[in-house]
Amino acid sequence: MSEVRVAKEVLQDFTEKLFVQMGMPPEDARIEAQVLVWANLRGIDSHGVLRVPQYLASVEKGGMNPTPDIQVLKETPAVIFVDGDHAFGPVVTTFTMERVMEKAREVGVGWGLIRNTTHQGAMGYYALMAAEEGMAGIALVSNPPNMAPYGAKAAGVHNSPIAISVPAKEHRPLVLDMATSVAAGGKVNLAVDKGVPIPEGWALDADGNPTTDPKEAGILLPFGAYKGSNLAIMFACLSNIMAGNPLVAPTLAGEQIRPGTQNSVVAAVDIGTFSDLQTFEENVDDLIDGIKSLPKAEGFEEILVPGELEDRVHAKRVKQGIPLPDGTVRNLREAAEKLGVEIPQGL
Repeated sequence: MSEVRVAKEVLQDFTEKLFVQMGMPPEDARIEAQVLVWANLRGIDSHGVLRVPQYLASVEKGGMNPTPDIQVLKETPAVIFVDGDHAFGPVVTTFTMERVMEKAREVGVGWGLIRNTTHQGAMGYYALMAAEEGMAGIALVSNPPNMAPYGAKAAGVHNSPIAISVPAKEHRPLVLDMATSVAAGGKVNLAVDKGVPIPEGWALDADGNPTTDPKEAGILLPFGAYKGSNLAIMFACLSNIMAGNPLVAPTLAGEQIRPGTQNSVVAAVDIGTFSDLQTFEENVDDLIDGIKSLPKAEGFEEILVPGELEDRVHAKRVKQGIPLPDGTVRNLREAAEKLGVEIPQGL
């Protein structure tokens, strides 16, 4: 497998231009590109610019809406309910998270429910938005089923990701960003772009048989057996069903759901409402230091905390550029040619 390295500024500018040509307003295109490139910078390539051709295909099929009419359906001092009109996920999720943080500053907590959004990129981005403002952030999402519940060999739940982030003082914020599947679906897509097999235990094919071929992997498997699938069921209740927009049961009943539709929750908690922020951050530092000082298990050189590995990759890629596998580069070039966007030198 070969790859090319692209500077983050070059990739950001190029990706913005692609989204503008898809019909997005420039500011929305900037947000969308920023969220994807942020994922690449942190080594979350499964949720980075490899998604661009998929988004283009979704726009062409009437799934993702580049010019949405985002509506606030209901609002209280602590809650906001938003209909995204099938907006690109980062656009409506950033909008909602900013409103949620404003509420947290006023009343201590903000809870946002988003109906009819589309793929949001890496959910950690939104949780980290809150942590960087001295708050605790939470983000989760649920889609139509793509994961087999524990005991099934067909898709019956979504591998709903969740992200949680809190600030620290001397350390970087802690950022947990995980799917309820063994591996995120985007990692299967990345394996296709790299031309490599996926590990055993990640997925099933369309007939419910285990597979290591990423092109045949149509059904993801939950992490922790019943734990992952049960979390996914509860996340569907908190997002899809609470939004009055159920996606799992109708899909299983054979109803047609608009492609790409998903529902999401974002929340922020003002730490200062409950505890002195500086003391909280110092205590998070102590927690991190205490965990990292524990005796190492055999085969481990260090103990990592949530987000630490991604922070290291980010620092490295800012300096050395973002590596893109041949498959991703090929797909981006095809999208650029289709949209009439000049391909930057080196890509």
